[in-house]
Amino acid sequence: MRSHTVFGPQSRGGAKGTLRMDEFDRYRAEMNEKLLGSSHLGIKRFFALDTQAYEDGALDKRTKELLGLVASTVLRCDDCITYHIKQCVSIGINRDEFLDAFNVALVVGGSITIPHLRRAIDRVDQLLQAGEKGAGVIEPHEH
Repeated sequence: MRSHTVFGPQSRGGAKGTLRMDEFDRYRAEMNEKLLGSSHLGIKRFFALDTQAYEDGALDKRTKELLGLVASTVLRCDDCITYHIKQCVSIGINRDEFLDAFNVALVVGGSITIPHLRRAIDRVDQLLQAGEKGAGVIEPHEH
């Protein structure tokens, strides 16, 4: 049985508090390729549905990504939280907006979400700081 890869404090490298986002991106892309490279129609359909769900509609992409972030936090999925944080940063969500979203997640999910919020704010700060230094473009939506 293969262990689940977690990208949190135990996956830090370099300077204190630096999450290896490049490793997260590489692993995620590699595993998505394996899944999407299969001939399983249900998996391909779900990925397509997921991508379409976050496109502009009656709700704009910003709102949908923040909803995804809150839901991911309540469900306590660190990989999903990281993904949605990256998407939110790429579309201009600021630190105050993140904190408001985290507050909603905390109220809905309760104190069990606090460890996830600690890692989330660390990722937000890293990405916002990197953005100030000219971070790269985030890929289209695909969990």
